[in-house]
Amino acid sequence: MTTTRALPLFGCALALTLAGCASSGPNAGLPVLYPNAAYKNMGQTAALNLVEQCVGMARNSGLQPYKNSAATGALTGATIAGVTGAVGGLVFGRNNLEGVAKSAAQSAVVGAAAGGTQGAINQQPNATYRQFVQRCLSERGLDVIGWN
Repeated sequence: MTTTRALPLFGCALALTLAGCASSGPNAGLPVLYPNAAYKNMGQTAALNLVEQCVGMARNSGLQPYKNSAATGALTGATIAGVTGAVGGLVFGRNNLEGVAKSAAQSAVVGAAAGGTQGAINQQPNATYRQFVQRCLSERGLDVIGWN
């Protein structure tokens, strides 16, 4: 297998690995609660049970916390870098179509790896899911101050 053909496989594997790492951990995708009076009255265990209930309600309503940020980032990165590579190939003297196509493909692979990595690292629950869980918790007296 040539280096040019191995590069897409490496880029995809890297993006998928980082996506798995970004969404893992004991508190990944959970709200951070402010210890207000309601929190103190019910205690940490009861508050965490309410978080689980609200997360369950959100999922039962058809909401998913993540919209595959790694895949979206990889697609965006590949598209932007591929077009940039093709334009660069035309501008910098690769007058033949094969040279332009090769430049576009190589750039797309690099862009996919970079975009997928960025999407995986910056993965946060989507806004609708967060708003649903936050409203559910606020109706129970809990204040969400952020997300892990």
